[in-house]
Amino acid sequence: MTLTLLPKDILHVIGTVKGPGESGNQYVFITAQTDRIKIGEFVYYRLDSADDEILNILGKISTCRLVDHLPDRIFADSEVDPSTIAALIGFKYPSPEIYEVAVEVIGYFHPSLGFMNPRRPPEPGARVYLADDRFLTGILNKQPMGAVGSAHVGHLLLREGQSVPISLDVKELVSTHMAILAGTGSGKSYTAGVLIEELMRPHNRAAVMIFDPHGEYGTLDGMRGHPAFRGEDGYEPKVKILHPQDIRIRYSSLDYGDVMALLPEMSERQQSILNKAFNLMRKSKKGDRWDINDLRHAVFQSDIVQDDNGNEKQGSSADALDWKLSKLELSDYFHAFEHLGPRDLFEPGQVTVLQMNEISQDEQQVICAALLRQTNQARVNTVKEKHEPGDENYLPYPVFVLLEEAHRFAPAHEPSRCKAVIRTILSEGRKFGLGVGLITQRPGKLDSDVLSQCMSQFIMRIVNPVDQESLKYGVEAAGRDLLKELPALTKGQVIISGLCVNTPVLCQVRQRLTDHGGETLNAPALWQDHFLSHRQRERVAAKAPVAGQRRPTTVRGVSID
Repeated sequence: MTLTLLPKDILHVIGTVKGPGESGNQYVFITAQTDRIKIGEFVYYRLDSADDEILNILGKISTCRLVDHLPDRIFADSEVDPSTIAALIGFKYPSPEIYEVAVEVIGYFHPSLGFMNPRRPPEPGARVYLADDRFLTGILNKQPMGAVGSAHVGHLLLREGQSVPISLDVKELVSTHMAILAGTGSGKSYTAGVLIEELMRPHNRAAVMIFDPHGEYGTLDGMRGHPAFRGEDGYEPKVKILHPQDIRIRYSSLDYGDVMALLPEMSERQQSILNKAFNLMRKSKKGDRWDINDLRHAVFQSDIVQDDNGNEKQGSSADALDWKLSKLELSDYFHAFEHLGPRDLFEPGQVTVLQMNEISQDEQQVICAALLRQTNQARVNTVKEKHEPGDENYLPYPVFVLLEEAHRFAPAHEPSRCKAVIRTILSEGRKFGLGVGLITQRPGKLDSDVLSQCMSQFIMRIVNPVDQESLKYGVEAAGRDLLKELPALTKGQVIISGLCVNTPVLCQVRQRLTDHGGETLNAPALWQDHFLSHRQRERVAAKAPVAGQRRPTTVRGVSID
């Protein structure tokens, strides 16, 4: 068994073990080195193993309590330096405060098995060491920075400079799903942009699609021609920006629930007729493509009633349904033949951004549900060899889908067209190479089943108590103490937890290589701009009447001009 040991010349003793803590996985130590005591900081004690090897048992500081200090009277007079009084009474220690620090044990790191908890607490009097930067770099990251399958997102927050880079495992990130959870203005879209950049770097070349309700990800176009994304073999990422006018979904990709969501409110009888028409049409078309006229015809076939004499006649609901279906036909986003298929949306080394900022929420729901459903079926059938290379839905490589404003697509206590298909992908997608990333500013409004299946979490500043409470059971035990830090995190600081890292960490997100498209508008500057002289002249010119051709001056009908 190979273990990571520290050279003796870089051991940094910061305290002495006092005894066990409140739980079986905790111990406390005593220290006067207040400059090194930070919540979330990594420390370790040394333990002799049965193989006569020294194990470094890593732990994370969870709480800190002041247990001894100078008398309060010394601090009462703000005009007198407490150290002066301490010297007069013979206090010889440079640091008068003593702290009792609680540590949650993580374990020793095994290169193949990860962290192993020895379940042997340190003996009282044992030394506690501060974990070295090089040591942490080797054991926190599942993948070394720049390796195939790595994503460098930033550096350890508690260390000065960028001495401990944080590099995530892309395989776990995209296959076991991930969630970015943050309050407004905390940097969630910025962090998502950093992750997308890493996925498109030459050592990953992922196939990615982004549902972008606010049009924030168009700036990813800056990856084109950027030297950081150019591979030695000439690789450059493709960025495909689809504006609302480019988005088309074929009618035959919709199911009964999709059509229901797009139509105005209907009576129970109309719903029953529509459902019957769907079954009738699909049975007659045998799964082939259909258009809105086929559905309208099936509606009239399904609304047949009998009069008092037993004769069949047309029911009264078909006309109302036909009128509502004619409204659907006027939509800009649903078409009889035009369609965005998997081959249009996915390709290794390509990120496709669906900008839906001009599309209504009901239509966004249906578009998202239809595309996710088709993508999932394409991956399942391709893996099961039901699709051949020439098929429209042939998708022979893993793909990753990012959903911005995920609480709209999978709300906690409301119906949603997307929720069922998202749940299916999260529970089964790992087997077929379909990963999902969810981004939301309201985790409390996100469906709990959906959130619980995201095995990697990026948690940023959240102050809402309901949202904080919803996170407690979605983060592994080693990271729950870090949740206390949520209100104190600043923009760009994130708690990363789950399968993409070896243990939860506090990370400062790196600077993006492309521009960020989600910056808050500077309202005061725009108000001031309104009163600039050239803006005022532009408004005056816009309101001025259009100069017409002057009529010629005449005398008795004869022009004298």
